[in-house]
Amino acid sequence: MNIDFTQAHRFAVYFTPPPGSAWWEAGSRWLGRCAATNTALAQPPIAHIAPELQQQLTAEPRRYGWHATLKAPFALAEGVSLDALREALREIASSFTAFDMQPLMVRRLGSFLALCADGDNAAINAVASACVTGLDTLAAPLSPDELKRRRHKGVLTIQEDALLVRWGYPYVLECYRFHLSLTGNLNGLHVSTVDHLEQAAQAWFGALPPCRFDGLALFCEPAKGADFVFVERWELWA
Repeated sequence: MNIDFTQAHRFAVYFTPPPGSAWWEAGSRWLGRCAATNTALAQPPIAHIAPELQQQLTAEPRRYGWHATLKAPFALAEGVSLDALREALREIASSFTAFDMQPLMVRRLGSFLALCADGDNAAINAVASACVTGLDTLAAPLSPDELKRRRHKGVLTIQEDALLVRWGYPYVLECYRFHLSLTGNLNGLHVSTVDHLEQAAQAWFGALPPCRFDGLALFCEPAKGADFVFVERWELWA
């Protein structure tokens, strides 16, 4: 993968399992792409769902790579270097200790399926909030077009819209919900198709050991519209 990360269109801060780990491999295979190598992967077959439909239903999360968002995609502010972003992430990672997450379960969030950590997620929320607030000065403000696009991706509450204007994304801080997306929009599908997807996902991920929240990952969008790729990962070690 020959990419000049310093020239990337946008960056994003994610939670991801370590590349090469069981959780990384399982999630990357489910989506059909490894973001660390930017290569396509064979997806696990799902009973009663054609491979072509499976590819279609996982296309949106596949573009972003296997992850849970901590800070949504952003461009660097004028005069901010990739090295400055790396240093800020290193400092945030050094402020937190790794921990075991609650069991990850398949849930339907609005129009899509995702793995969610049920129960008390205060530790996850603290890391996510630190990424949003701690990196804010390094991110360029949203353009009017970007603001409009993020508003149109969902029906926002007054609170969510205020968060979008202030922090560049509506689902942060008190409106944040940790999740790893498994599909794109499932609206309009027959209920049995959604059931097959949900059952297959629970079986695929349910066999894995507990997932540990132990690092922050930086991804980038090399050019506008390109697939996001893994850049670097920092272990939590406070």
